[in-house]
Order: sequence, then C-alpha cells, then structure tokens
Amino acid sequence: MTLPLRALFLSLSVLALGGPASAQEAKPIKIGIVTFLSGAAAGPFGIPARNAAELFAAEANAGKLPAPYSTKGLGGRPVELVVIDEAGGTTKQVSEYRNLVEQQGVDLVAGYISSGDCLAVAPVAEELKKITLLFDCGTPRIFEDTNYTYVFRPVGHAVMDNVGAALYAADTKPNLKKYAGINQNYAWGQDSWHDFEFAFKALKPDAQLATSQMPKLGAGQYNAEISAILSSGAEIVHSSFWGGDLEALILQGAPRNLFKNATVILTAGETATHRQAGQLPDGTIIGARGPNGVFAPDNPHNTWFRHSFEAKYKAAPSYPAYHMIQTLLAAKAAYEKAQGGDAAKVPSGDEVAEALTGLTFEGPSGPVKMNLGKGHQATQEVVYGTAKTESGKLTIVDVRRYPAEKVNPPEGVKAEDWIKKGLKTQ
Repeated sequence: MTLPLRALFLSLSVLALGGPASAQEAKPIKIGIVTFLSGAAAGPFGIPARNAAELFAAEANAGKLPAPYSTKGLGGRPVELVVIDEAGGTTKQVSEYRNLVEQQGVDLVAGYISSGDCLAVAPVAEELKKITLLFDCGTPRIFEDTNYTYVFRPVGHAVMDNVGAALYAADTKPNLKKYAGINQNYAWGQDSWHDFEFAFKALKPDAQLATSQMPKLGAGQYNAEISAILSSGAEIVHSSFWGGDLEALILQGAPRNLFKNATVILTAGETATHRQAGQLPDGTIIGARGPNGVFAPDNPHNTWFRHSFEAKYKAAPSYPAYHMIQTLLAAKAAYEKAQGGDAAKVPSGDEVAEALTGLTFEGPSGPVKMNLGKGHQATQEVVYGTAKTESGKLTIVDVRRYPAEKVNPPEGVKAEDWIKKGLKTQ
C-alpha cells in the first residue's frame, strides 16, 4: 500500500469509528418535545408551544439567537426535534416518554402542560436518568414532595400565580367581602385554588368564602357552576381554567353577566387575549403565569422572540410559547456551561444536570433563577393587569408586578406552610 493510500485508509477508519471532534460536533442533539397537538388545549396552548420549539431549533441551528445564545445549535451541535402529542392521559404519556428515551434515543426532553402528566413522568425520567425539562405545568408538588437529579422546571410554578392573584385582588379591591372559585378538579386546579384561598385569607381575614366550584377537567359545560357563583353573592371569582375550559367559561359566563356581577381573575387568562380578545369582558383580571406576553420586558431577547415568532407564524406568541422558549434557552445555557468553553466537548447528562442546578439565565421574560427545589425549580416575578377595550382594541391596564421573593416560598419551605403562616419572606 502506497503512503497516500494508507493515509486515506486510516482517515476513513477514524471516521467510521466516530471521528475526531468535528464529526462529533456534527451529530445532532435530539430533543423530545411533548405538547398538546390535538384536543381542546392544542389551539391556545400546545400549538404555540410547538411553534416556539421549532423556531428555537431553526434559529439556533442558523446561529441567529441573540447573545449570549448565538453559538450555533447547542454547543455547536445541531438541534433535532422529535415532537409528541401530549393528548391521551398519564398512562399514555409514560409510555410515550419511555419510547422517546429508549427507542428514539433523545438526548433530553422538554415538555408537558398538564400537571398530572408532569407528576406521572417525573419519576420515570429519574429512573431512566434522562434530563427532562418541564416547560409549563404548574403544580408545586413536583419538587416539594420529591428530590430529583434529572428533572427541572425552568419556569415558575403555580404558587406565584395564585399568591400574585390574591395580592392583586387585595390591592385593587380592598373592601370586598365575599370571594369564590371555579377550578378544575385535578392537581392543577386543586393546588391553584388551595394556594389562592389560603393566601387570600392571610391578606383579607375578614372576607368570606361564598362558594368553591370544582368541575371535572374538560367538562365543557359550566352552567350549574356559574349559577351557583351568581347566587352566592361573590364579589371576586378566582379561576385557574386553561385551554378549552377557559374559553368555554368566557363564552358561557359573559352572556349570563358573570363578569359583570363579579370581578373574575384568570390566572392563566393571557391565552384568551389572543383567541378571544373580542369576547373577554372589561374588568377581567388577567395573569400570564409570569412576565410573559404583554407583560414581557423590553429586552433584546423579547425583541428577537416576538419579531421572529410573528414573522414566522403571523401571530403574537402567547405565554405557553414564552414558557417553551425559556425552557429551551435554559437547556442551551446549561449545555454550553457544561462544555466549559471547550467546543469539542460532548458533556454527559450528569454534567448538564449539574450545570442546570441553580442556573441563572436571561430570556424573553427577563431574569430567571433556578433557586427552589434544590436548584431545580425556577422563580420569576408575576404580573397581573385588568382587561379594558379601548377604541375597539383589547388593552391591559392597572398592571402590577410582584417580585419573585414576594410570591414564592423560601427555599426548603413548603408552599402550603409558607402561605398559612402569612406569606412571610423571612
């Protein structure tokens, strides 16, 4: 064998065995994306979240993300998405998760809107030792009941939503005497109502509970619950409804003057400002599960995200889209932190998990700190405002911001205990 031919043979052999750093860098990072692609939650929640994930992959692979995320892909490796429908219930999602990891070989998973799905999948992620980022579900039980190594949530949990709602109600309606709730009867709705009720009791101990309605998730018809609230004399109504249930509540409650006889506070109401802007009654209090959507700050990340999303999808991004992009930026920040400046390094799952733990990063909704749940749970400020139609256009007025430390329990303290002890920050 001549020397040139021998050199060529050795070169091809190296590539066949895995190759040098350049070949390794070209291998895609596969991210499993799980969000609702069918059912009532798909339109207002799942599809915008999927769109944000696809935008992230395209912009990251092209090196078009704003600094400090401008490195192509994740640490130089291109991003490949494997998108799964979240519809079907917890048993199906556990099976789909195992398939993503064991059959499709994803490097990490970013997903889950339903709190029930998050609670079901988290132990499986830990069993399989696969980095899993919960991008939207809100139940605080994830990290209060169990310690995880591979599970993270780079967005705030529902405690901030409901404590913030109680603060906004107390601040803007100081003389109210009766309050009520209508929430879905599963983990998300139960936790949300529990946290609002006890936070409101701490802030307004003389106010009386008029009624608490807990219909089945996805019930679709709420005439009986609306009648009970209307007859109760409640002055303010708390609801954590989301997706199709939220849209149904607005469409059924508005004609019956639910929103006129009481002030309705929707902790996840921001999605309705997109699809139901014309039906949303004035005076409705709106939350966006953090400083998302209309509440997002004026920063380079938000400028990039809104402009790119609107250009691609001809619609403004709703808060589920903000949650998804924030989650994927956290993954990118952690992966590149784990590289330690070595672009040729392919960090292990344990190294990425270590980098994610306690991470502080910036996104379209501002600064994010992973400072609860032993560094696995993010906190942010929460923002509320009141819907008002001006010149035929829906606007949000009386916007109030509550800092993260005012709407989240201290590290190591359960939310329930913190709320019942009067929301003390020390």
